[in-house]
Amino acid sequence: MKKTHLSLYYLVGYLFPAGLALVLVPKFAMSLLFSNSAEAYGDVLPRLLGGTLIALGMLIVQIIRHRLEMLYPTTLAVRGVLLAVMLGLYLYSGDPFFISLMVIVGFGVLLTGISYYLDRQGRAA
Repeated sequence: MKKTHLSLYYLVGYLFPAGLALVLVPKFAMSLLFSNSAEAYGDVLPRLLGGTLIALGMLIVQIIRHRLEMLYPTTLAVRGVLLAVMLGLYLYSGDPFFISLMVIVGFGVLLTGISYYLDRQGRAA
């Protein structure tokens, strides 16, 4: 599961910086992610989202550190749920912020999904 293990570094690589940015400079972070409604969110909910991203990043670091291979598929399922929610929020709000998040998260899902598939194929051979 070496490829899948490595793919999770991408996940950590965006969770911590995005979380810190949302906690420390929420309006700037929202503008970097193309939000056209940053004012509507205020600065409290983006900061809460930032804290949540940092907490998720800490969990992923532990999954990586302990090589918890049984949780690799769970990371895909969780991000699948998040992608569905982001799509719904985009359709509801029309805010391109959610498209940029879907691209970032979706790339990670593809990276981990392909890596997981290749690792499973390698084991079967």
